Amino acid sequence: MTTDKRNTPIVAAEAAPRVRPSVYPPEFARRVEGRIKRPLGDLFGLVNFGVNHTRLSPGSCSALRHAHTRQDEFVYVLEGRPTLVTDAGEFELEPGMCIGFPAGSGEAHHILNLTEHDVVLLEVGDRSPGDAVSYPTDDLVGIFENGRWHFTRKDGSAY
Repeated sequence: MTTDKRNTPIVAAEAAPRVRPSVYPPEFARRVEGRIKRPLGDLFGLVNFGVNHTRLSPGSCSALRHAHTRQDEFVYVLEGRPTLVTDAGEFELEPGMCIGFPAGSGEAHHILNLTEHDVVLLEVGDRSPGDAVSYPTDDLVGIFENGRWHFTRKDGSAY
């Protein structure tokens, strides 16, 4: 009898991290240094939604502040006390707290680790084709095409 690795339980914190820490253009990728994403959904062959075990070292952030047009997002705090930044303000989170962002809401958000200890999150998002991401505080636009993110400036010019 062979065991399909996709059906074997794992310890999330021991999963291999993403090989490429960020898909952002280099000038933006620097801002998420200290973020380690472990793509759990991929390990199990999930195609409709992604699941990441994400560790933020002190001073790091989950992403640039952004809003999706077609993808829902959900974040659950496993460890630490991160700061959630949204259009409505800043909120300190603690383990056990969660937040969701419906597709198309326009609610720009990201999570910062302003503490001296690591923060660990469970992130879940769907993989709707044709998604676009706006970044209200950065000259950046993201388009999800053919299973990959492509980035331009807001005027459409390339990086």
